[in-house]
Amino acid sequence: MNAVRNFVFARRGRAGKWHWTDIVTWIWLIGGTIIMFGPALWLISSSFKGPAQLAEFPPTLLPYVQEVATVEGYDAPLPLYQVTLEDGSTRVMAEIRRIGTSAQMVDPANPQERISVRLTDRQPVREVGLAINNYTDPFLAFDFMRYLGNSVFVTVMATLLTLLTNSMAAFALSKYRFKGRDAVMLLIVATLMVPLSVILVPLYSVVSSVGLLNSLWGVILPTIATPTGVFLLRQYMLTIPDELIEAARMDHASEWQIYWRIILPLAAPALAVLAIFSVVWRWNDFLWPLIVLSRRELYTLQIGLNTYAGELNVQWHYILAMTVVTMIPVVLVFIFLQRFITTGIAGAGIK
Repeated sequence: MNAVRNFVFARRGRAGKWHWTDIVTWIWLIGGTIIMFGPALWLISSSFKGPAQLAEFPPTLLPYVQEVATVEGYDAPLPLYQVTLEDGSTRVMAEIRRIGTSAQMVDPANPQERISVRLTDRQPVREVGLAINNYTDPFLAFDFMRYLGNSVFVTVMATLLTLLTNSMAAFALSKYRFKGRDAVMLLIVATLMVPLSVILVPLYSVVSSVGLLNSLWGVILPTIATPTGVFLLRQYMLTIPDELIEAARMDHASEWQIYWRIILPLAAPALAVLAIFSVVWRWNDFLWPLIVLSRRELYTLQIGLNTYAGELNVQWHYILAMTVVTMIPVVLVFIFLQRFITTGIAGAGIK
């Protein structure tokens, strides 16, 4: 711990004094941390807020819940407010009902006393609390598990097929020498500049003609071949010595055995990087599933969350909570495969 403390609080100035570079470094690091993790922390905090608190301005960092009190003569608990009276004194009172710009209040200790208070003369009595129902209600009233299962199926199958097809193409383009190989690779890389919106109509026509509309396979199959994956894997496979392949052929190994038993294990770091990219792409994909799927029971999670955004009413508390839930699988995949990222990207850039 002492070594870590000395490293973190080390200063460039003499005799432990602050140097201007120390100040710039701390500002840079603290500012970068806030920019990177601030939105995520704000999202998690807001997901535990109620609809009324989300509409407040200025917003608060912590989630609050309004305190309530049981008042004699009323069946349901009444919300509490800090009321400023005409003489300047303050009292904690419960709201009976709201009428226009004023509200009828009652003293919980003396239910017979009722007064009319302007809305500007009161402040809600609140305490830090979590709106857990933002997470529980979608599981009970919203077909969340079906949408989650559809998203998991699409993501897993698309990732597996992406790894298989892209690794095959990368193997052929890196270890086989044939006429036009570089032109094919250049054509594949050039497709990176073609946005999805340009090929959306012809892609829809192809999917419709083969009968894959309103099918999860219609979401999966058009996205499995990615130029990014082919380029990443090819650059990494170029670092694998050709002598290994020649030795395997001398031992009468088939091309499939060379690919499956030699190339894929050695390219595991690059495959892990592509798997992370593919999971993020497929899990967060919204536009293409929205076009292909029109049956509600086939919706992926991202499309299903769109049902909370109505024309006149947007249920932000549910959207924020379910957005946090959808982040969890991607974060878990990243945690388990993060050690391959540096190795894979560094290896892909050697040649």
